[in-house]
Amino acid sequence: MNRLSSIRRHFTPSQINIYFSIVCFFSPPVLGSVVSFVFSGGALWSVLLLAVKRRRFNIDRPMLAMTVAIYAYCAAMILASIVNNTLRADAVYFLPLITLLFFPLSYSTWSITEKATLARIVVLASMAACFGALALAIVQYYWLGMRAEGGAGNAIVFATVACLSVMMCLAGALSGIERAWKPLILAALAGAVAIVCSGSRIIWLAMLIAGIVVLLINRRKLTGKNSMRLLLIAAGIGLVIAAVGFPIIVERADFLFSDWDALNTKGDHSTALGLRVALWQIGLGAFREMPIFGHGIAASRDLMHQGFQDQFGMDRGFSHFHNGFLTVMVEAGILGAVALAGIFVVAARNAARVLRISADPLERFGATMLVVTVITYLIGGLTGILVGHDILDSTLMVFLVCGTYLASGRRQPLPEASAVG
Repeated sequence: MNRLSSIRRHFTPSQINIYFSIVCFFSPPVLGSVVSFVFSGGALWSVLLLAVKRRRFNIDRPMLAMTVAIYAYCAAMILASIVNNTLRADAVYFLPLITLLFFPLSYSTWSITEKATLARIVVLASMAACFGALALAIVQYYWLGMRAEGGAGNAIVFATVACLSVMMCLAGALSGIERAWKPLILAALAGAVAIVCSGSRIIWLAMLIAGIVVLLINRRKLTGKNSMRLLLIAAGIGLVIAAVGFPIIVERADFLFSDWDALNTKGDHSTALGLRVALWQIGLGAFREMPIFGHGIAASRDLMHQGFQDQFGMDRGFSHFHNGFLTVMVEAGILGAVALAGIFVVAARNAARVLRISADPLERFGATMLVVTVITYLIGGLTGILVGHDILDSTLMVFLVCGTYLASGRRQPLPEASAVG
């Protein structure tokens, strides 16, 4: 009996949330799809807790606005299939939408955690993730001779989630959420090197822009000695990245220029750049045919395959158009694209409001999470996947849930019946 009581004390709802949060922020770059299983499992557990009244829905205005935006996007995708009479063919492709629909459930359970505790978990778990990402990148790039994919199995996905971890370390160090700023800066450097090893050029750009924005958000603390120290640190980080990443950057730049030359002089669409250009041409043509509701999800795959055969004489097929908004425009038309944009607009608006009126470091850190997420996903989605990938979707929800809660949410008290978990 005493042993059972001890177990219950160690596995209170707050403790479970702590362990859950650690895994969600550590796993995306290092363990890949583990974040999907953990996040979905946690959301299903939240459904059960809400059903037995051990949790209550935590409904506040920022959370409600985000929920409406997410659900509008899911509705637009389903409506497109109904209009095109492809509901049965598209049904299997609706499964990723479930991850997005979990948002209000996860928010209600995650918000029982103290904000200060959650913010420190985000920072420290991201720090561990950056070091883990570097270890995997070194093995994959230098020992196996491949682009670093971490635990994600895809270089762009790995770079995207690693970029978020890097920004959390940088934001944690600058905001004062974690006083031990030196390990955080070192972790940010480790994550940045891992991203360079991924060879994902678009995420290099996202990392640069997101990093500048994080510095601007925390500019009030960068005065006097702090500004000089930051300048020296930034210079040191730049030199390390240049020394380690220069051969990789040159190699990837050479590939880009070579692909560009082949496309312009020979009309060669078989290269990485050529295939993307071909996909964009096919996608834009398909969008013009059905601009309002799109063609449905399954039909877009057939359109890609047929387009490659008819326009380029190639037998190729992809699951997306290597541009997040173009993919949605083909699948669900203008309505789908506007709904998808709405998710990021709401996140950015929630963050901007907090950054404009609040001086609370926890709230500003949460707003920074939202801003970094919007920047990373939108830039990464220009040449890759925006939503529809299990790791990216789960990580997006993790950051939107926690960022919204930390920025402007209210803590949810536990019902008395759940006091023992």
